[in-house]
Amino acid sequence: MTPFQQCRTTFIAAGGTDDGELGTSAAKVERGLHLAESGLGVVVLPDLGSAVLTVRAVLEDEDPATNVVMADAPFVEGAIAATVTAAAGGDIKAVAAAAEEARNARKL
Repeated sequence: MTPFQQCRTTFIAAGGTDDGELGTSAAKVERGLHLAESGLGVVVLPDLGSAVLTVRAVLEDEDPATNVVMADAPFVEGAIAATVTAAAGGDIKAVAAAAEEARNARKL
């Protein structure tokens, strides 16, 4: 097996409120961060402005030693770029950078 095949990435969806409505639940974000953390860090890709605000609020309450980066990246393209980079062995900074660089990917 190559290192690429051995690497595992985890996706945790934290969208919606606790009662199933539109919005972002701080409790869901916090649970997602803890579920996704494997010791290598977590890259968060928020989809909309309200999610950014919620994630920022949650991160303010997190242990400063927690290795979490919020990437300013397009949601779908950023997730794909981050996954490929993580699977290739990139560290959290490289993964977040790849997600953010996806913003520059031209489609046409």
